[in-house]
Amino acid sequence: QVQLVESGGGLVQAGGSLRLSCTASGRTFSTYTMAWFRQTPGKEREFVAAISWSGGVTKYADSVKGRFTISRDNAKNTVYLQMNSLKLEDTAIYYCAARSGTLPYVRKSEYGYWGQGTQVTVSS
Repeated sequence: QVQLVESGGGLVQAGGSLRLSCTASGRTFSTYTMAWFRQTPGKEREFVAAISWSGGVTKYADSVKGRFTISRDNAKNTVYLQMNSLKLEDTAIYYCAARSGTLPYVRKSEYGYWGQGTQVTVSS
C-alpha cells in the first residue's frame, strides 16, 4: 500500500515557476513508477509527466515539454514537478500517482495509487 501526499501548489503569475512535491509512504518507493496528472472542472484528468523507478526514463505531455521537469529522490521517497514558464492553461488540480513497475505509462488507468491533489492557479 502506498499513500501519496502532494504539496507546493499555489497562485503564481503567468511566466512564473512552481515546484510540486509528492511524498510517498512505504519502503518500496524506489520500485514504483511515478507520475503527475492534472484536472480542470468538467474535463478528464490528463497526463502531465511520468518517471521510471530509477529516474532514467521520463515522459511528458506535449503541452508541457520544455517547461516542466519531473524528477525523483528515492532516498526521500519524493517525486517533484518543476514547472517553469507557467501559462494560464496550466491552471488545474495536480495529482501525484504511482504504479508498481519499472516503466512510465501515460494512461491514468495504469496507476493504482493517487494523492489528494494540489491546486495550481496561474494568473495573468
